[in-house]
Amino acid sequence: MSKKFTPTPHDSVFKQFLSEKETAQDFFDIWLPDEIKSLCDLNSLKVESGSFIDSEMKNYQSDILYSVKTEKGKGYFYLLIEAQSSPDKLIAWRLMRYSMAAMHKHLEAGNKELPLVFPILFYSGEQSPHPYSTNWFDCFRDRKLAESIYTNPFKLADVTSLDDGEIMQHRRMALLTLIQKHIRRRDMTELMNEIVTLLSYNYYTDNQVITMFNYLIQEGNAQKPMEFITEIAKQSEKHEGALMTIAQQIEEMGIQKGIQIGEQNGEKKASMKIARQMLESGMDRQSVMKFTGLTDTEMSNLFKD
Repeated sequence: MSKKFTPTPHDSVFKQFLSEKETAQDFFDIWLPDEIKSLCDLNSLKVESGSFIDSEMKNYQSDILYSVKTEKGKGYFYLLIEAQSSPDKLIAWRLMRYSMAAMHKHLEAGNKELPLVFPILFYSGEQSPHPYSTNWFDCFRDRKLAESIYTNPFKLADVTSLDDGEIMQHRRMALLTLIQKHIRRRDMTELMNEIVTLLSYNYYTDNQVITMFNYLIQEGNAQKPMEFITEIAKQSEKHEGALMTIAQQIEEMGIQKGIQIGEQNGEKKASMKIARQMLESGMDRQSVMKFTGLTDTEMSNLFKD
């Protein structure tokens, strides 16, 4: 009788055992801290599908994710086991990454809050005891700095709450910050003086200016964009060429749009003439609409002229 070997026997035997609910219950009864275990109904333990694990992590066959009911409700808590037969210096980061993958999938399932994920490392390697920390802050060169970043609220750069006068002092960031603060709130022509002032400092390249004003035209609400840009160009010697190029593009776009509208109007008149002829020849209204593409309202106006 030939022996059948798996490429990762350690992972296979672990997963075979821990995929059984009763075995998993005993595992968690032994290894969960009392304060966590007191929250969990281990009778509700359920192995989750591999879809909760990041696709890049599927190469590791020894991680198993369980959901469990708690006093907070189903899906509030996940229990994650990672089995390891050789030490990994960055295992704490790996466990953190697994946990975040489970959280991400929980949100993708339509949930609106992050679940708690409790990871456990099951180690059975030759080196004893396990040589590396399971605190992910120890994966950083500067643990204290990492703790200060990741245990405090992240920095918020809320430009909507800044005073314009303060923004004007932001050097090379001032133009971007000022425009993005007001792009959805004000007519951009109201900011002409501030924009001219900032351009006069010669902080910006022509490419930056072109990109910014294209953004203004697409997302802003300047009532007369060509006049707006032309006026700024007159007052901005360094960027006059770049700004006038944009103004010319706007003018050309306007001409092209006019041509397109004219062509569309011509096509519409032709369609209406054909529709009248079809109706006069006895064709029914619905068929005429289908063949000409005219709307019901347009059909009603055919003989008003």
